[in-house]
Amino acid sequence: MKIKIICTVGTRPEAIKMAPVILALKEQPWAEVKVLATAQHRNMLDQVLNFFDIKPDIDLNIMRPNQALTTLTARLLLELDEVLLAEKPDVVLAQGDTTTVMTMALACFYHRIPFGHVEAGLRTWDIQNPFPEEANRVIAGRLTRWHFAPTESSRQNLLKEGILDRDITVTGNTVIDALLMTASKELEIGIELPEDKRLILVTSHRRENFGEPFRNICRALKTIAERNSDVQILYPVHPNPNVKNVAVELLGDCKNIKLCDPLDYAPFIAAMKRSYLIISDSGGVQEEAPALAKPVLVLRDETERPEAVDMGVVKLVGPNYDQIINEAQVLLDNPEAYKAMARGISPYGDGKGAERIVTVLKEHFA
Repeated sequence: MKIKIICTVGTRPEAIKMAPVILALKEQPWAEVKVLATAQHRNMLDQVLNFFDIKPDIDLNIMRPNQALTTLTARLLLELDEVLLAEKPDVVLAQGDTTTVMTMALACFYHRIPFGHVEAGLRTWDIQNPFPEEANRVIAGRLTRWHFAPTESSRQNLLKEGILDRDITVTGNTVIDALLMTASKELEIGIELPEDKRLILVTSHRRENFGEPFRNICRALKTIAERNSDVQILYPVHPNPNVKNVAVELLGDCKNIKLCDPLDYAPFIAAMKRSYLIISDSGGVQEEAPALAKPVLVLRDETERPEAVDMGVVKLVGPNYDQIINEAQVLLDNPEAYKAMARGISPYGDGKGAERIVTVLKEHFA
């Protein structure tokens, strides 16, 4: 009898990091795999699933414009309750720290279905930062049967919280599995950019930076562009009005800043490969860019991914106008400082994370 496994995805980062796991499980003769898409982020989720040729078996299409977290959480719990009652899986897997992950962990707990948490153990130890992700992953962690920790640091975080060592497996981060699968291909950004300028790739969309912190980020980007005529900034802008409206207002008239719609996964990897420097508040970028030998300035005051900071290939600058400018200018002007960060080392995995997750499940059910 096959083991029925539901793999859950809700947002683009979840799809990227779950894709290697889904594909690896589908190769196993003992596993019956069903993909559940909550579609917490509809368009950005779909393009990643299409790229990896993954078709959802169940699609909740939960996304609504500007929905509150309370509404999203309540709707997800009700929808997931129906799915688990109908499907009766042997195990459910989900990745990360979104509302999709937290509600799925809770729904599985209510139904006494074992839950496997991919990328378990990330912590800032500040429940408000990042919001609501820190709370989501802490809650999910208390309800998890298998903790698939990406690093030894994540494992130690879980041990501090009283998780049994036997329930934790350090797998490496599956984002590196997906990155290596993708970066080996011929990729195009799909946007015309000057060949003779150094590319700075920017992403910034986190909720905790909305308002004045995000305006500071935009002002810093504009100053960097104005002071460095040999630089081209490419900023794929998140559609949230709190981001898009401000970015267009403050950056739309700067000649060497290119604003565009969010890039699909493969073009974004192409942009990372082409970039000289990356400025971002994305957790995934903090994991991916070091493996591509790209320095990252992180637009956050804290990170749940301290390994790359400790290795000196990622630096926290926060939404701080002066610090963003100063650290970017050092990397643009000082070849030795740049070389020290652009070392092409990854503390987050070797591309075999999905394989290790499959092994844990196979050994348990065998």
